[in-house]
Amino acid sequence: MRNFMMNETKVMEFILIGFSDFPELQIPLFAFFFLTYLATLTGNVLLMTIIRVHHHLHIPMYFFLSILSFSESCYTFAIIPKMLVNLITEEKSISFTGCAVQMFFFIGFGGTNCMLLTAMGYDRCVAICKPLHYRVLMNDRVCIQLVAFATVTGFTLSLIDTYFIFTLPFCGEKEINHFFCDMAPVIQAACTENNGIEIVIFIFCTVVVFGSFLLILLSYVLIFNTILKIPSTKGKCKAFSTCASHLTVVIVHFGCASIIYLRPKSVYSLEKDTLLSVTYTVVTPLLNPVVYSLRNKD
Repeated sequence: MRNFMMNETKVMEFILIGFSDFPELQIPLFAFFFLTYLATLTGNVLLMTIIRVHHHLHIPMYFFLSILSFSESCYTFAIIPKMLVNLITEEKSISFTGCAVQMFFFIGFGGTNCMLLTAMGYDRCVAICKPLHYRVLMNDRVCIQLVAFATVTGFTLSLIDTYFIFTLPFCGEKEINHFFCDMAPVIQAACTENNGIEIVIFIFCTVVVFGSFLLILLSYVLIFNTILKIPSTKGKCKAFSTCASHLTVVIVHFGCASIIYLRPKSVYSLEKDTLLSVTYTVVTPLLNPVVYSLRNKD
């Protein structure tokens, strides 16, 4: 028992081996991820700047969009810089504390993004279903409260998840079969077979991901019901066009999140999860500014 405790206290860092199976692709992957990261930051910063500068964009939909762009930028900053460093260096380690901090911000901003998309769905629902009451129901105070709720809830759940995971026993030199400190790979690196923590994490993920998606689904049921009552085809197309960008981002965002985090343990594959996570952490954040700029005449 004493030897086990001594080994447990020696864990000071983890080794991230997510792309170690592709040594010949390290430089091409670095170039691809670096350019994608630059495009993501540039797109989101431009989106936030345009919304800030142009007063006709100072409406709830674009307020939520600017907050989402900021959150997405922070979300990628928590993951991609460290991944880029690991791709071009022999040392692919991350400290125990650094891993915990990375997971905290990754889950926090990820959960915040889910709930921001929910708030944006509610905004579109009010705009289409209650247009005469829109300015009253979506005033500045309500918008700020929705953003505050999304942020506080996302980071509170993140703190709980991170605390539970990093109180698990870790012993010896531990490799994480991923390119960042995601939940499932870190849990599998622990020196315990107790799966109770995985159930707790699964419940929290279900609350954030599935709960947010159900609320968005409810918003769109009400939206489509209202659109079907519009007599003219032109009016229907105009109403639906205001939701098309948001709906596109929701499908991709929640599709990736559901595949990764809402599956039973029996179908886990860390190798496949690494490839899926590239889409979720690198490609999807770029989708936000691209979709909202190309599909939006404003």
